[in-house]
This record gives sequence, C-alpha cells and structure tokens, in this order.
Amino acid sequence: MTTIRANCPECGDVQLKVDDLTVRVCADDEQGAYTFRCPSCATVVVKDASRRIIDLLVSSGVELQVWRVPAEINEAHYAGPAISADDLLAFHELLESDHWFTDLVEMVRPEPSQ
Repeated sequence: MTTIRANCPECGDVQLKVDDLTVRVCADDEQGAYTFRCPSCATVVVKDASRRIIDLLVSSGVELQVWRVPAEINEAHYAGPAISADDLLAFHELLESDHWFTDLVEMVRPEPSQ
C-alpha cells in the first residue's frame, strides 16, 4: 500500500494512506489543494498543491473532487441601502403572517413595462 508523507502544522511530518487524503481542484481556475485529518492530533489540514503534486497524488490513488465557483460570485450585485433594524423587524413581522410568501412575491414582482 502507498504511504504518503505530509506535514501537519501541529505535529510535523505524518504518514498517511491514500484513503486519508482528498485532492480538490477548481474546474474554473484549476487551482488545487489536498486535505487530510492528522492521524495524531485530528486537526484538519488543507494545503495548496501545484498541478504536479495533484497529478502525483491522483496517480497514487487519492480521491479527486472537482468543484466549481458558485454562480453567485459572478452575479451583478446592485448597490442599495443597507438593511436596517426596521427592515429586519418588518421582515420578521411579514414571516409571522399566514400568507407571507404571497405577500413577499408581490413585494418583489417587477412593475409591468409600459
């Protein structure tokens, strides 16, 4: 079985099995990292990894997880006033009504264009 040596910030060098690590790569920018739980102190460790390290770990049998940046990151964010305590109280009161969802939909429905 393959043994992988990694570094825990608390314990120093530790020996891991392939099943102890996970490689994560972002499909959008190809940045990668590997993660493991230290077998000595149970600290979760996350380390950035170059493409070469990623390829080496995956070829050794480490699980590869590919993820994407959430779409919300690229959405336009419109400037507007900050939420106030009064806004929060009004929303809370809205949620206490039996027809809160219908009222909320009506509040955000766009005006018909003329």
